[in-house]
Amino acid sequence: MTNFTKILFYMMTIHKEGYSLITKFFIGLGAIDVLVYLLAGEGGLFYFSLFATSVFFLLVVSFFRNPNRKPVIGNDLVIAPANGKVVVIEEAYEGEYLKENRIQVSIFMSPLNVHINWYPVKGIVKYYRHHKGLFLKAWLPKSSTDNERTTVVIENENKVQILMRQIAGAVARRIVSYAEEGTAVDQCQEEGFIKFGSRVDTFIPLDAKIEVEIGQKVTGSQTILARLK
Repeated sequence: MTNFTKILFYMMTIHKEGYSLITKFFIGLGAIDVLVYLLAGEGGLFYFSLFATSVFFLLVVSFFRNPNRKPVIGNDLVIAPANGKVVVIEEAYEGEYLKENRIQVSIFMSPLNVHINWYPVKGIVKYYRHHKGLFLKAWLPKSSTDNERTTVVIENENKVQILMRQIAGAVARRIVSYAEEGTAVDQCQEEGFIKFGSRVDTFIPLDAKIEVEIGQKVTGSQTILARLK
């Protein structure tokens, strides 16, 4: 299978969060083309409109692609919960739930990334909250506390708690999380979806061995962020 064929295949495998929005874009962009045709007739302007709306529609469809992946599994592993680039690796105080210092690993998701989110570890969801907030640029430090966000804490079989936080960005306007307190979840099971650009923070114990570095591109459900002791 060529790279081009793979791209087309991924674009045809659409995540359920995209069905409604893709339909709305299809109808809206189609209406624009019809209006241009009625006003300008079949000519250069119409063909330009048809080309522009088609490219934009394909970009929207691509955003909601749902790639078929074999997840990386391991009880001592923390797996990347999102696709994107690592923008933060630092010791930070987590004050919402853990109330202690952790290693914060932040992944920035551009509009071109796959935007599904996955649970980084297997365990029980001990805590879930959705917080309304601002829409600052997702790579800014204040976005972790000021932006719209969700916080999910998973406790594994060894009683180690991993906190995962979805953060909306300047473009992202909707966070979807499937987390429910008290439920058991599998490693690399879908946790949610963020629409149109965002960031995911993972708070990992200080004694864990971090396996990624700043600027590294990671793949959700595939890349090992850290190894737990």
